Amino acid sequence: MNDLNRNIRIEDYDYPLPESRIAYYPAPQRDNSKLLIYNKEKDTITDSVFHQLPVFLDENHWIVFNDSKVIHARLRVHNATGAAIEIFCLEPLAPSTDPAVAFTLTGSVTWKCMVGNARKWKHPIEIEVPMEGRVVRILAERGEAVEGTFEVTFTWTDPDVSFAEWIEAYGKVPLPPYIRRDAEESDTERYQTVYACHDGSVAAPTAGLHFTDGLIRSLKAKGVETEYVTLHVGAGTFKPVSSETIGGHFMHEEKIVITEEFIRKLQNNQGKQLIAVGTTVTRTLESLFVVGAKLHLGLANPLVVDQWETYDNPDIHQVTMEQSLAAILDYLREHDTDMLRAATRLIILPTYTRHVVSGLITNFHQPKSTLLLLISNFLGNEWRRIYRHALDNDYRFLSYGDANLYL
Repeated sequence: MNDLNRNIRIEDYDYPLPESRIAYYPAPQRDNSKLLIYNKEKDTITDSVFHQLPVFLDENHWIVFNDSKVIHARLRVHNATGAAIEIFCLEPLAPSTDPAVAFTLTGSVTWKCMVGNARKWKHPIEIEVPMEGRVVRILAERGEAVEGTFEVTFTWTDPDVSFAEWIEAYGKVPLPPYIRRDAEESDTERYQTVYACHDGSVAAPTAGLHFTDGLIRSLKAKGVETEYVTLHVGAGTFKPVSSETIGGHFMHEEKIVITEEFIRKLQNNQGKQLIAVGTTVTRTLESLFVVGAKLHLGLANPLVVDQWETYDNPDIHQVTMEQSLAAILDYLREHDTDMLRAATRLIILPTYTRHVVSGLITNFHQPKSTLLLLISNFLGNEWRRIYRHALDNDYRFLSYGDANLYL
């Protein structure tokens, strides 16, 4: 293990964030949030509005979105004595761990869940879900605790109702913990990107919340190409770094799905600058490179990107982009599939060597977070000046806050 990386002190990525600067609600219009543009080559900070984004991009750029869809993952139920219990569905376990499959299942599913007031849950709980003139009854049974989470099995008898349908009808939008209010009806629309289409996230890829269909059309009219990948965002994205150094922090695993068509387009990119919409897209695309590098090098478990392996094994960074993508396409052909499905725990530190992403659209992130470490990979120590400028100029922070463009 490279001690230089493990010994990065999280206190060096702290900054004062007043509670008043955290956005509890989104801007009235998606693309009317503020936009800070930092041009590294010119070392300039520019203040603008998000709907002006096409002014700063052109046919030499293409942008990539995360099209994962936030599920209504927060379930509030009551036991037989009336005690309130909260179930937060994190990821499917059985009969399938693939979110695309798990949401279509009927009859019974088992999920890894966080459970609030778990000590009050001793017997199966029945949940009544009103749906289109009838009531669907769900039986929820809690398993034993494992590292702070529980296996929860949901069982129901209506063969015409899928897991996705009843959880959408009953559950609530899982707002981040720092938005200290209950989810409201408006959050169902606003805590979701306009292009979301694949169920699976328990937190929104928030950089995408600023986009409208009209703005995407305006970008295309400027010659900016747009593409999509999928990373299902886990609740671990909000997990605070509690250790003194980053070496003591354990990154959560997230599932990624990338089409063969996208990989071929990346292969034929012809030198355009790729702008990732959000940290999730950044991690997805850099994980794609690592998967291909591992396939090229013949390393074990190529479809799982571990937290530290790109720092432990310098050979990964010696693989070219062309070699990485060719290895992935060979893998897809050998396995007769047009979808790459992988998992990643990649942590992008200031020292990480990026192979895919040139620029970034993102929000302002929490102090002492792994996302701030990722931002510093693009900005170096300039992140402090940029965040100070934002604080001094009334920018709004975190998930429902304002946006940045780093070029």
